[in-house]
Amino acid sequence: MSVFIENNRTELIQRCTSKVTKRIQRNATAEQLKNGVPMFIDQLVKTLEAEKSGDNVRGKAISGPSGGNSESSSDIGKSATEHGKILLNLGYTIDQVVHDYGDLCQAISDLAVEREVPFEVDEYRTLNRCLDNAIADAVTQFNVERDISIASHQSSDINERIGFLMHELRNSLGSAMLAVAAMDHGNLGISGATGGVLKRSHAAMLKMIERSIHEVRAKNADSSERGVFSLADFIAEAKQPALLDAENHGCVLEVAAVSEDLQLIANRELLLAALANLLSNAFKFTHHHTMVSLKAYAVGNRILIEVADNCGGLPPGNAEKMFAPFMQNSGDRSGLGLGLSIARQSIEEDGGTLTVQDVPNIGCIFTINLPMH
Repeated sequence: MSVFIENNRTELIQRCTSKVTKRIQRNATAEQLKNGVPMFIDQLVKTLEAEKSGDNVRGKAISGPSGGNSESSSDIGKSATEHGKILLNLGYTIDQVVHDYGDLCQAISDLAVEREVPFEVDEYRTLNRCLDNAIADAVTQFNVERDISIASHQSSDINERIGFLMHELRNSLGSAMLAVAAMDHGNLGISGATGGVLKRSHAAMLKMIERSIHEVRAKNADSSERGVFSLADFIAEAKQPALLDAENHGCVLEVAAVSEDLQLIANRELLLAALANLLSNAFKFTHHHTMVSLKAYAVGNRILIEVADNCGGLPPGNAEKMFAPFMQNSGDRSGLGLGLSIARQSIEEDGGTLTVQDVPNIGCIFTINLPMH
């Protein structure tokens, strides 16, 4: 049988491939068709050749006993186990694994009958045992690898969500600490503008914690928290903590006047946090004693909010990389590298975009683009 399979390898591959492509909803990829069947055949030939020598003990060691009941893993079991990993990477499902092994057995039997090639009973038993054990081991490992992959993705998602929350909390806490320091230094009262920054920072932290608890409980989006608000009032609210942050970094913040009749609909808290991230990023990278500017205006039916810095420009190819999670763009590793990623995600949830324009040798201009209400 091993000689027959080797001599008819190409024909068997074609037959199996034909069966796969004709199966309803199989949707086999070119990569699966190219690699799957040849791997099945290699496993089977290896076992048949070993048992052909008459050493049944060695044959069982290669292909495993009937029923697969063995404390030690067989050679074909090890091969099929590795095969299960490959099949998962090729995009197989469990039923595809089982059916494609079965296609090989059917193709061998059909071709042998057509060409009137007699097989011994023991060879058929070996064929069935090999396929039975190979299917069991491949499917078992396929499930294990799939579960590991799912768990890994879930863990990564959880880590990213926790990272986002911690980053936002740290930003609000930083604003609160700057406000307290300014009040202490200037002997200011809680009822003034700086006191307002402190109160809003505390409120923002509470809002983030409540939102996280709500997500854990209900797993729903923040669309219910969207509302219509004045663009001018929004920029004025963002301006106060930003002025403190700019002073702390030794730079100047310039805020252009905003038309009083402009409104937008969005999640105000998330948008405010996104803008705070952009401003914080600008203050961090702009050159000492230079200016960061904040502008908000309308173009057609869109609202544009721009944050421009004087960082000196970006290295080639760095524009889109800046928005990747956990991407840190400076030697300062005190943060998580999540600020710009969080900002873009929040803005996109409101149907907007966040882009960056590199101005060589000068700096960067970050633009929030949202629908105007």
